[in-house]
Amino acid sequence: MWWKNPKRSKFGKFLDREGITQNEFASESKISKRTISTLCNDSTYEPSPKTLKKIMLGVKKIDKSKQPHDFFDI
Repeated sequence: MWWKNPKRSKFGKFLDREGITQNEFASESKISKRTISTLCNDSTYEPSPKTLKKIMLGVKKIDKSKQPHDFFDI
């Protein structure tokens, strides 16, 4: 990314490391861009179970070893 946000969440840092944009992940996982933006920038946000399932299905396409507790305090 051409900019760095020091308050990026674990999920946001994961997308940055993998070189995936928020828009790419949003369209691939069928989650709104606003929700993805909140996930990437707010480390206290806890998604609903339905949203969490969609997120993890998208994450598993990138890295099969990742679990929800790697990103969220659930």
